[in-house]
Amino acid sequence: MAHDARRPGPALIPVFAFGFALSLFLVFSYVLCVIGYLLFPGSLINHSALAIFLPGFELLSWRTFFLGFGESFAWGWYVALVFGPLYNFLASWRR
Repeated sequence: MAHDARRPGPALIPVFAFGFALSLFLVFSYVLCVIGYLLFPGSLINHSALAIFLPGFELLSWRTFFLGFGESFAWGWYVALVFGPLYNFLASWRR
């Protein structure tokens, strides 16, 4: 079976769009988690576990809320800037 040169390769990830989408997803998730803590402070969910991924975060002050907000956004960009180019390189390498 011959290789079809016209066959498109795998779709590449647009890193800029991926970075914003992932950052906004993590910020949205973070805000929902904080709102969940404020509405249900006695729930079984351990909201202080956010401190594992967000250095300096503590429940709950305005300063640490905005710190966690910014760190969530930064984590999205970190993942996008590392994962996106790696995926694109490996996907194009297999063509």
